[in-house]
Amino acid sequence: MRSFNTRSRVAVAASAVALLALAGCSSDDSGSGASASDAATQNLDGRGAISFAMGKNDTDKLQPVIAKWNATHPDEQVSLKELPGEADDQRNKLEQSLQAGNADYDVMALDVVWTAGFAANGWLQPLEGPLAIDTANLLPSTVETATYRGQLVAGPQNTNAQLLYYRTDLTPQAPADWKALTDSCAVAKDKGVQDCMVTQLKQYEGLTVNTTQFINSWGGSVVGADGKTPEVTSPQAEAGLQALVDAYQGGTIAKRATGFTEEETALAFVGGESMYAYNWPYMWDNAQKDGSKVKGNVGVAPIVGPNGAGASTLGGYNNGINVFSKNKATARDFIAFVQNDENQMSFADASFPPVLKSVYDDPALQAKYPYLPALKAALENAKPRPVTPNYTQVSKAIQDNANSALTGAATVDKAATDMAAAITAANQ
Repeated sequence: MRSFNTRSRVAVAASAVALLALAGCSSDDSGSGASASDAATQNLDGRGAISFAMGKNDTDKLQPVIAKWNATHPDEQVSLKELPGEADDQRNKLEQSLQAGNADYDVMALDVVWTAGFAANGWLQPLEGPLAIDTANLLPSTVETATYRGQLVAGPQNTNAQLLYYRTDLTPQAPADWKALTDSCAVAKDKGVQDCMVTQLKQYEGLTVNTTQFINSWGGSVVGADGKTPEVTSPQAEAGLQALVDAYQGGTIAKRATGFTEEETALAFVGGESMYAYNWPYMWDNAQKDGSKVKGNVGVAPIVGPNGAGASTLGGYNNGINVFSKNKATARDFIAFVQNDENQMSFADASFPPVLKSVYDDPALQAKYPYLPALKAALENAKPRPVTPNYTQVSKAIQDNANSALTGAATVDKAATDMAAAITAANQ
């Protein structure tokens, strides 16, 4: 999980630019001297070598894509610049460069929750006019994560959504809705299974994901369309939070889940200790490995809400063009290249969920990865986490107050009221 901490953009002083010019520094690794607003109108047709920055934990999926591009673009080579593995370190490194007006990263793979913050600071080149990309064949929910105030500011690269995993040896089909899931918990008890359901309720980003999933699945929202106005005190939002709290306090969700991240969730489900789990698609592969106690007995479906499928919370990366880049036309073409059929198919084969809709309907891939139809359905109903430039603070407000409600330190009504106040303060 990743979060974003917005900082004010720092302009480069004119004297510093002059000194850099005297020192002979190249425009690729020094301050541009232009404001972000001025830079957004420049170099729209620029072509040449570019750099692609991404956290090192996932670069193995992009290295073959970059190699294919470089094989056919000798004059527009892409160099991979690996960022640190930890999300906060990745973001800090990008921010420091962008605050100085540098063009050392032309295309940046941004966690979806960072996109609004980078756009609010003016660091992302809008993908419009000569830099527009075709989004018609992409999953609409992924385009939503790359859109800020009605403007496309990045190109979706890959995505993710949580799924409902269930034991087919305990229930032949997925529950149709949340009530069906809670009613079926008696089966787990009768069969001696330790827990009915496990998910991530530890006080970290996973709790934000789960809380927003319940709020969105019950028809509510954390913030309004402006990304700032809290809506967590609406009847729908409070109903979703209440459903989560009731499930935890009533035993549908394991009491130990307040100490669970994704890894503990996977260990519990794959170890045969629960009937249901909410987790990301990677857990499918874990469940099929030798040693899995549920191998051959796992089904997947979209998460559930009160009236059918719920609204999963989106993950993934968006590719943004640095507003200070000198070669924006090449950067735009590379972003579009990442979205082509072949590359998106390779993502699916690497358990790196693609953004191209057609990939999910490929029969050969479906045979290899039976969860793909369920994942596509989940992604079609998914919602992004709050699209706000102050995401880190908003996420903390969600976590702190959801935890208070889960542990009984606050009623759902008070938790929602306090959450709204903290969101308002974060966005001032």
